[in-house]
Amino acid sequence: MGVALSVHADAGRRRIEELFQEHEARILKRWLEIARSSTGGTGNQADHGGLADQLRELYQALRQSFGDSGDLSDLRGLLAELSRNRARQGFTPTETATVVFGLKEALYEIVEEDGSPEAVRGFIWFSRVIDDLGLFTMESYAAAREKIIIDQAEQLLELSTPVVKLWEGIVAVPLVGTLDSARTQVVMEKLLQTLVDTGSEHAVIDITGVPAVDTEVAQHLLKTVVAARLMGAECVISGIRPQIAHTIVTLGIEFGDIVTKATLADALAHTLRASGVKFVKGGESRIAVRTVEG
Repeated sequence: MGVALSVHADAGRRRIEELFQEHEARILKRWLEIARSSTGGTGNQADHGGLADQLRELYQALRQSFGDSGDLSDLRGLLAELSRNRARQGFTPTETATVVFGLKEALYEIVEEDGSPEAVRGFIWFSRVIDDLGLFTMESYAAAREKIIIDQAEQLLELSTPVVKLWEGIVAVPLVGTLDSARTQVVMEKLLQTLVDTGSEHAVIDITGVPAVDTEVAQHLLKTVVAARLMGAECVISGIRPQIAHTIVTLGIEFGDIVTKATLADALAHTLRASGVKFVKGGESRIAVRTVEG
């Protein structure tokens, strides 16, 4: 009984191979129509020109696997690359999956016309192969999308944490939004690198745009200040609004000898004085600044 089933299975696979060879142009044409229809005629149309070449390459790799005793490694490599490209280009999971699963529909039309028992048995085997390849494609797509999201999050984190030079020897880090461990790490790294690059001895960490300060946020700020001190720079924390000041007192958070100021302007004035700069009022509205020598 087992031998008979094996013989039937082999006959079915051979018939599928024959159909693939005999109707290559027709299957490819129908497969392309199915893959393109998944976009609904909108969006990603620029990719349609290259889709035919991609499907033809996948088709040839699949046919090659028939003669390589079912070795699908080359085909999987092509599908992984296709998944990464479509994830980067903004295709949806459905549009990506249709590229693979559409081949079953295209072949089924040929099998239905053939009508032989061998073709039907072969199609059952072929469906399992395509299902496995479809799952592999979706796993590759999900991994690619996850990497894209992580990369974009890191880029946004970099953009949302600038370090700017306010004055000779003075830099500032204006923070906006929630301050968590990951972002604190970016703040610390960028601040320390800027201190090295500019030779600055004073830094202002402005938290005017931070909506709330809790124990965790305060600890992050303290770590950043300590890291800057290890580099020989003194930090001033500005943007301590009344609500935040009340929260800090209520939580019993101690900033120790760290200087805090209500506004960025106050912090800048403090650091200018600390760096040896004196303000001199000239006229009714002009303010001149000169450096005190010695």
